Amino acid sequence: MTEQYVRDLQEVDETQIALVGGKGAHLGGLSRIEGIRVPPGFCVTTDAFRRVIAQAPSIDGQLDQLSRLEPDDREAIRTLSAQIRRTIEGIAIPGDLAAAITRALSPLGEQAAYAVRSSATAEDLPTASFAGQQDTYLNVIGPTAILRHISRCWASLFTERAVTYRRRNDIDDRDIHMAVVVQRMAFPQASGILFTADPVTGNRKVATVDAGFGLGEALVSGLVNPDVFKVRDGEVVARTIAAKQRALHALPAGGTQEVAIASPQQEQPALTDAQVVRLVQLGRRIEEHFGRPQDIEWCLADDGFQIVQSRPITTLFPVPGTSDHENHIYVSVGHQQMMTDPMKPLGYSMWQLTAMVAMHEAGGRLFVDVTRRLASPAGRVGLLDLMGKGDPLVRDALETVLDRDDFVPLLPDPDPGPGRPPAGGASVPIETDPAIVTELIERSQASITALERDIRTKSGPALFDFLLEAFKEHKRALGDPASMQVIMAGMEATWWLNDKLLEWLGEKNAADTLTLSAPDNITSEMGLELLAVADVIRPYPELVAFLRSAEHAEDAAFLDELAKLTGGTEARDAIETYLDRYGMRCAAEIDITRPRWRERPSTLVPAILDNVRNFEPGAAEHRFERGRQKAQKKERDVLSRLRALPDGDRKADEAKRMIDRVRTFIGYREYPKYGIVSRYFVYKQALLQEAERLVEAQVLSEKEDVFYLTFQEFHDVARSHQVDDRLIRQRKDAFRSYHALTPPRVLTSDGEAITGAYRRDDVPSGALTGLPVSAGTVEGRARVILDMAEADLEAGDILVTPFTDPSWSPLFVGIAGLVTEVGGMMTHGAVIAREYGLPTVVGVERATQLIRDGQRIRVHGTDGYIELLP
Repeated sequence: MTEQYVRDLQEVDETQIALVGGKGAHLGGLSRIEGIRVPPGFCVTTDAFRRVIAQAPSIDGQLDQLSRLEPDDREAIRTLSAQIRRTIEGIAIPGDLAAAITRALSPLGEQAAYAVRSSATAEDLPTASFAGQQDTYLNVIGPTAILRHISRCWASLFTERAVTYRRRNDIDDRDIHMAVVVQRMAFPQASGILFTADPVTGNRKVATVDAGFGLGEALVSGLVNPDVFKVRDGEVVARTIAAKQRALHALPAGGTQEVAIASPQQEQPALTDAQVVRLVQLGRRIEEHFGRPQDIEWCLADDGFQIVQSRPITTLFPVPGTSDHENHIYVSVGHQQMMTDPMKPLGYSMWQLTAMVAMHEAGGRLFVDVTRRLASPAGRVGLLDLMGKGDPLVRDALETVLDRDDFVPLLPDPDPGPGRPPAGGASVPIETDPAIVTELIERSQASITALERDIRTKSGPALFDFLLEAFKEHKRALGDPASMQVIMAGMEATWWLNDKLLEWLGEKNAADTLTLSAPDNITSEMGLELLAVADVIRPYPELVAFLRSAEHAEDAAFLDELAKLTGGTEARDAIETYLDRYGMRCAAEIDITRPRWRERPSTLVPAILDNVRNFEPGAAEHRFERGRQKAQKKERDVLSRLRALPDGDRKADEAKRMIDRVRTFIGYREYPKYGIVSRYFVYKQALLQEAERLVEAQVLSEKEDVFYLTFQEFHDVARSHQVDDRLIRQRKDAFRSYHALTPPRVLTSDGEAITGAYRRDDVPSGALTGLPVSAGTVEGRARVILDMAEADLEAGDILVTPFTDPSWSPLFVGIAGLVTEVGGMMTHGAVIAREYGLPTVVGVERATQLIRDGQRIRVHGTDGYIELLP
């Protein structure tokens, strides 16, 4: 039976992670690639680890204790993990296992020098590298020392950093096992790391080589600064040669020693350009074998490269797949929709099927390919102008790529033909008539009512056929020319007022005040109506106490319990009425798989309690009326000042027309999104009923498994009553890994992620720069909130959060200002911030990391920056 405990590297490959761990599996795979040299060796398998661990029953209890610790409880993790390591290192390796390991050393040389390296089953995976989490020992000589270091590798599965890493990645300690790789030592002149894609920019066509003298551990541990080479298309395109003052060398009797490098050699490159190019060629071969960019540890010994490790680069944002080899530029959908979290497959596939333009998925996010539009002179001007008005960072990122003249060459605009407007031409204007908005809203409501009626009788494959037809009506409503004209009319009037009143009166962002309490804004009404719900609850302390206890309830049952208390029936009815109108909403609502307020009403409880605490009765009506009066006063002031100017009557008349126009149309800007999510909730309810039927038929384990299928895959399951459980597990793992990725505003087909910059010199030193979207200046306590359900706000607080889609607007009524990492001039958060008169700055990179919760800050909503106050 001893044979199962040891495997030669030549006998394993990357399919055997469960037996030899991630590192061992990858090394076995590497040894099979033609032209790739791997130091010979063997793996002590996870079977050996399990056998040894079984000799210490006390570990079970220690693992139980460990599972109950939070990842931030560093001291407890440190203490308990040290106990587990001591236990493992104290276990004697059984004689037959020790003999098997010693036999494996014989053909390689019992007294040769070896590297003894941990190889966990959750190491070097496509979704999590676990780099540096377990231990490696170099230049170990003799069977006794090798066995001792194998025990240390087993124990290193429970280093503090490894346990914390697993906690943060939601990986159970019992699910991970440790193999150990034992390899002949290489004694290199130079060593280092090769990234087959640029680890900073993500560019897949640029490889980066870090190189130093001696053993590579000196680079990995940060002992020395490496030489850095960048290679593209077989050429070294950039190099930085460091002063390498120290190196790590192996000692004859075992172990390693840090040594000084002679002065003349310190600034010599560790590799020649020809060697760098040759190394990158080997790296490309390895990348092709594993099918993704690699982080490769290499060494140069006797004028030949040996590969000692290769793992996926897990930090790269994926690139949308294409069927051609042309250059492409993609713009993030999430940044436009104020939702940059990853979406589950059913979510992004439904959005793709109902969107007006083709969208491409990568990393659980959606992107629009804007390459063709940028190739047209008129299209390029129009797109850059639109992006610049919305999110200057997107425009700057696009211009960064376009400055490389050969990436997207300009092509002549096609002849539109006689009688047709040129590409990018102006739209036909519409009259400033509130009846247009009323008709559009009524049309949308009628379409949703018909959808609710007609879908009730559909199930099985017929449901999916019905939905495919319903998506056509969805897109027709979304692309209604009258709807688009109203939206653009409101936006254009806003831009006109801001531009002209700045030019004529020197006043920035005057439209912000002029649009306060504009009619027909469904999202701002949603926030105000939750104030009215609080009015019903406020008089009853027993209800308030009950709601505090129900903040984290997972289902709607608490509403029935609420009704049993004094005043509870009225409170429940108020919440139910609110849910009837807004229950289809939720955070990240463009992902159909997210729980809606109707499905999880407790999400609203923190906002209701904040409103009970922070507002007086009747606050909704008072707030709306106060905003309306402030807008009227601003209008009178602006028109009066304009009439005092040369040619003032004309300017005042034009401004009056635009003020009327913006107040007529700007509120409707929020309605199409409301219509979309209303339809989405109807779709979701029908799809979940179908999923329940599949659970009852024992096709699915649980109904939420369908969230990890695309719409078409779900359709196929409904037809065949067969599902690929392995695919669902893979999708769940991938979705978890996508949370660690930051989606770029702009992404190229080379994989380059481009953030963009503001390029401003008018911001005070130390301030955080962003985009001003709602005028005013406010100082207050920053509340950094990542989840609306965890909100606990006081009057005067400034909300700091990654993004705010419409579902966050109930919180806006109680705050004094807003800062987000994502957003633009006309995104939902900006529109509602202006509606409520909140000084707001959006597009502030890493705001939730740079601003501490509870810190005092000053938000300059007119000039677009945030001061961090002492």
